[in-house]
Amino acid sequence: MIDWYRKVLGMTINHRSAALGGPRNGPWHSATFVSNNEVNHRIVFFEMPGLALDPDKRRHARLQHVAFEYETLDDLLGTYARLKCLGILPVLAADQGLQSSVYYLDPDQNSVELNVNNYGNEGTATEHIKNSSSKLAYVDPDKMLAARNAGASPWELWLCWVCLHWRALAA
Repeated sequence: MIDWYRKVLGMTINHRSAALGGPRNGPWHSATFVSNNEVNHRIVFFEMPGLALDPDKRRHARLQHVAFEYETLDDLLGTYARLKCLGILPVLAADQGLQSSVYYLDPDQNSVELNVNNYGNEGTATEHIKNSSSKLAYVDPDKMLAARNAGASPWELWLCWVCLHWRALAA
């Protein structure tokens, strides 16, 4: 897991600890704190005794996904291209109006969303989600990357996908 998050999000280990035993230390054997910026940790991985993989996990109540935001569309597309070269492929890529997102499954089948705010402004994106009934538009990140490399601006890409999506809905 740590290696996957290192590859996907650039996480580094900031601290590892082992439980010393006793009820105050909780039910875990060890913990690893990782981050991809100056914050002391973004994710903590616990090694816990007696856990087993759940082969039917996707059908059980659980955390649906975690999301990490990129500053620009180029950052998101660059990460997509880098991960594709490493053999890490998304399970879904979508435009949701307020953001463009690429979804991956980590080794434990947790959904990890990488996204960029299409407005570049949190206030506008929040108003969008509060006051919109926008739908999910599936996108092809390879085509987005090719169009961006051919000179299309992030705004042009977004407008293109929105137009294609609404045309498909009308058909």
